[in-house]
Amino acid sequence: MARVRYGARTEAEIGAARTASSRLPDIWSTGVVAVWESDPDAVAAVLPPPLKPTGRPLVRVNISKVDLPGYPLGAGSFAVAAAHDGVEGWYPLVMPMTHERALIGGREVFGEPKKLGEVTVERDGLVVRAALARHGIEFVEVRGAVSGALPLPEPTRKTDFYFKFLPAVDGSGFDADPVLVHCVRNEKVRRLERITGDVVLRESMYDPVADLPVRELVGITLGEKTTDQKGRVVERVSGQALLPYIHQRYDDPQQILDGPPEGST
Repeated sequence: MARVRYGARTEAEIGAARTASSRLPDIWSTGVVAVWESDPDAVAAVLPPPLKPTGRPLVRVNISKVDLPGYPLGAGSFAVAAAHDGVEGWYPLVMPMTHERALIGGREVFGEPKKLGEVTVERDGLVVRAALARHGIEFVEVRGAVSGALPLPEPTRKTDFYFKFLPAVDGSGFDADPVLVHCVRNEKVRRLERITGDVVLRESMYDPVADLPVRELVGITLGEKTTDQKGRVVERVSGQALLPYIHQRYDDPQQILDGPPEGST
């Protein structure tokens, strides 16, 4: 009988796939990073407990293109500064990706708030433009011009905070208490330039980042970097406390309450 492709994989096949994923070469991306100080009350308002604000109400947008062989990827992240248990890092509110493959691992394994979207990173001479868009709305745009090279930073470790959960089958909350994930990234940079420009936030009912305005621009850079990442569950959190923030993950929060029509299969 011909192999049934939906059938079980052998231990050897599973092991080979795991080994291949653990030996990926460095993958370099080209991207724009903008950081600014925003309204401290707005930053605090988007942080689910037990995350807390840091000493500065910082917001960061990262917009990158990754030239994967035969599979170019656009990736973005819009995050606010946060702290948990003595660790300072970033809490992403939305992470647009241009391909489904980039969504699956991040959402299902780490709990990343990834969504399909459009990512633009363009350079024409010294002029640079980067943007994130979904549903036809370019809700973040970074634009400017290269104003000089910057010294390369030493390899650094950065932490992102994610909440991993499954909505309950009966629509009452979660199947089990959500978990808080610390995702640690080791970052190496091989090129870095300063951008003189600005950040534009546009109104979107799906991605309401305009609620985190640019009060003071800290800086904009264009760089080439590579990162790896490892996540760990640090604690279970109260589902009741997280539930008021669940809409951050979905364009329509009501969709998690939609059951299949009666009699459907």
